[in-house]
Amino acid sequence: MNKTAVPVEVIAGDPQWHTTADVAKRYRTAPGTVRYWRHIGYGPKGVKVGRRVLYSGAELDRFDAWLAQQATSAETA
Repeated sequence: MNKTAVPVEVIAGDPQWHTTADVAKRYRTAPGTVRYWRHIGYGPKGVKVGRRVLYSGAELDRFDAWLAQQATSAETA
């Protein structure tokens, strides 16, 4: 019996899933920083699949929108 929460076929067939290294590259930071963000509840929410943590493209887009909203809020304050 497979213990992963999401079937491997779904992840392999969907190019919208990103690794911690991909997320780090996108935000120009270290993979350790992305792991720390996850630990403290900041940043995009990851999905644990076996030993891996994967991030959906939709979740990265949501986090981008949140960052943009924070930046505009800081400018108007």
